[in-house]
Formats: sequence, structure tokens, C-alpha cells
Amino acid sequence: RVEEVIALAGLTGAADRRVKGFSLGMGQRLGIAAALLGDPATVILDEPVNGLDPEGVLWIRTLLRSLAAEGRTVLVSSHLMTEMALTADHLIIIGRGRLLADTTVDELVRQAGGASVKVITPQPEDLRTHLTHPGVEITTVAAADAPLHELRVRGAEAAHIGTVAAAHGITLHELTPQTVSLEKAFMDLTQDAADHRSQPPATRNPIHLTGAAA
Repeated sequence: RVEEVIALAGLTGAADRRVKGFSLGMGQRLGIAAALLGDPATVILDEPVNGLDPEGVLWIRTLLRSLAAEGRTVLVSSHLMTEMALTADHLIIIGRGRLLADTTVDELVRQAGGASVKVITPQPEDLRTHLTHPGVEITTVAAADAPLHELRVRGAEAAHIGTVAAAHGITLHELTPQTVSLEKAFMDLTQDAADHRSQPPATRNPIHLTGAAA
């Protein structure tokens, strides 16, 4: 089993080296190998991609998915929302000791207002008339006198909007699903629970440097 988990962690070539000579990324791999040594049904990892290079990040992402596919429960603690969006199925978000969310990735993004469709059409009122339905929200984004009007539609899938437009002869110049990132949804959800909040740097006049080539 030892040789198996060492190979799984990609450390076969370093099996005879002293651990104190390992890089941060190799140490992470070794820690994960140790966690899997007992063939556990539940795996708990804290910031598993810390110190890993891009190949290592892809490796851990694939490993976590494969462990879950085997029927194991995989719990990951991480602040890297972009990575969690590619790895996790379910999220539990805690802020200042309070449970802020216990939901799927897709549902969290939807609740953050990210599930919408961008529509550009020269016939906004016609489209609005045929799309109006309980649960459907249509917002005009572009100026009212623009040749083409941009609408933001929530509560209707892009495929449904396209079907309705085609059925009523409404021209569409763009039909694009819009979503916010998991990171943005996380920041919005935790803004009142954060212990500190960074402020963007003040805008300064650019400094131009000139020099002569030797």
C-alpha cells in the first residue's frame, strides 16, 4: 500500500530522498499520500493545492474527482474559489462561526444573480411581450434610442429565448448566457462576515521612465 500511494502522489522517483529536502509542493503530495495510506472512506484535506505547480494542481483536481467517483466522501477546505468551481459539487461556507451557505456551486451562483442571458435585438418590445411570464425578469441595459437594444433576461434559458424569438420572427444579434464567477458569489455572500476588507489602491498619475540604451 505504501508503494501504491507514493506512486499515486507522483513521488516514486523521490522515494529514497529525505523529506526535509522536499519542496513545498512535494511536501503537499507526501501529505496527501499519507492521508490515503489507510484507504479511508472519508478524506479531509486543507488547502491541498498550496505550493503545487500547474501540473500538480491538475493532478490533485483529478485525484479528488476520482476519489469521489469511488464512493468516498472528500472534504476540502480552501479559499481558492476558482479551483473549487472546477472541483467541488457542494459548498459549505462559514463566516465568523456562522453557516452562510450549504448548497451546490450552481445554486450559489444562481442565488448571486449570475444566471441571466444577454440579448441584443432591434425588436426589444416584441421579445419582451412574448417572453413575459411569471418568474421571468427582463431588464433593458442599452439606451432606449439605440438602434440595437441590449436586454438582460433572468428566469429563462437561452434556448427558450431563441425558440420564442424564432417562432415570432424576432431578430436576435446576440444570445449569450451570463454567469458570475464563484469567487464573485463568495465575496458578495461573505462581505459582512469578513474580519477585514481590503481597499483598492488610490489612482495615481502614471510615472514615465526614460533611458538610453548602452
